[in-house]
Amino acid sequence: MSLNDALSLARQAGLDLVEIAATATPPVCRIVDFGKFRYEQAKKDKESKKNQNASVVKEIQLSPRIDAHDFSVKAGHATDFLCEEMKVKVTLRFRGREMQHTEFGFEVVTKFIEKLAPYGHPDFPPKLVGRGINVMMSPLPRSKRAKNPRLAASGPAAPAPVQPTTPTPANPNPVQVKRGENPAAEKRDSFINNPFSELKA
Repeated sequence: MSLNDALSLARQAGLDLVEIAATATPPVCRIVDFGKFRYEQAKKDKESKKNQNASVVKEIQLSPRIDAHDFSVKAGHATDFLCEEMKVKVTLRFRGREMQHTEFGFEVVTKFIEKLAPYGHPDFPPKLVGRGINVMMSPLPRSKRAKNPRLAASGPAAPAPVQPTTPTPANPNPVQVKRGENPAAEKRDSFINNPFSELKA
């Protein structure tokens, strides 16, 4: 179809003529609403950027004698990576005589995988390579993946309760002195802690 015929068809439909494939012979065009076309294209670009994190690999290193606190901290980091659509490579290294008891290393890695089960799954079973155990974990789909517990726990802080203040009670029996009736009282009241009050005239 010639360009003029395509433009006339687009005008009759009240739409726009958009070039889709400029390098094709002949070039490919579509008669669409240009605003709607740009919206759908931006949506596709956003989805493709979201999936780019799946190619990012983060490494977590363990040891057969890892402390319980360190284990939970590393599991928390791995959870953050999986919830951000990143892959996690779990590596456990043996040192010295630890190679004689590799079963302890497999126990640690298996426990680590079970800890991350709500957020990711292993691509293959843990295997011994050289002096270490390696396993790659991929994030679960968003519909099947649990929410990140760190993000769920961090909510807006509640305002501190306001402590009620107790009003100072007023003097129930105030002493009223009329001016001129008691000059000594006037002098005593005019100066607080007067050092000369005890001196006699």
